[in-house]
Amino acid sequence: MQTILCMNAKGGCGKTTIATNLATWFADDGKRVAVMDFDPQRSSLDWLGARDDYEGVPDIEGIDAAHGDARAAHGTDLALLDAPSGIYGGEVTQLLRRADTLLVPVLPSPIDMRAATRFIAELLKSGRISRGQTRIGLIANRVRENTRIYHALEDFLAEYDIPLLTHLRESQNYIRAAETGLGIFELAPSQVAPDVVQWDPVVAWLARG
Repeated sequence: MQTILCMNAKGGCGKTTIATNLATWFADDGKRVAVMDFDPQRSSLDWLGARDDYEGVPDIEGIDAAHGDARAAHGTDLALLDAPSGIYGGEVTQLLRRADTLLVPVLPSPIDMRAATRFIAELLKSGRISRGQTRIGLIANRVRENTRIYHALEDFLAEYDIPLLTHLRESQNYIRAAETGLGIFELAPSQVAPDVVQWDPVVAWLARG
């Protein structure tokens, strides 16, 4: 089973957005997918609850990993791990041990970049990261291209020897997807085309794992 961890100690950076949308990508591709929600706020599980209202969309298993045993059903192809915010030290290590791949979303704001500096420094000290047991990729999230702060974020992320996989634009489509329990890949193609193409580098990088 492939495991993809979405984690950043800073809250509100898009961990759930990454986890839920990737879950739909792989589920729509015929994979048996689980979302393990380690956050007591249960944002991923609430999204899955909204998804139950739809017929004709692939099933995705939801696991309340914050309050129970974090095990996916036998035969699961891929698990998305949605980490809580405010996570440091031993909690980071425990989640990394479960993950083949780590995705770290970062927002274009001075506060988020300062927080990311501390968090990425901690990650790079991890044995799993340094030995290559867990691959790590960065995602610039909720960006407005051609703004000063976006270019500042690009320059900031370029300082690390970690691949910057993509930038996801600030879009109402992600809000619609979160409200409805769908992924942006399941919304009207004409509506989401500019967003969907930004995920191609992420999916291609994950496939190379």
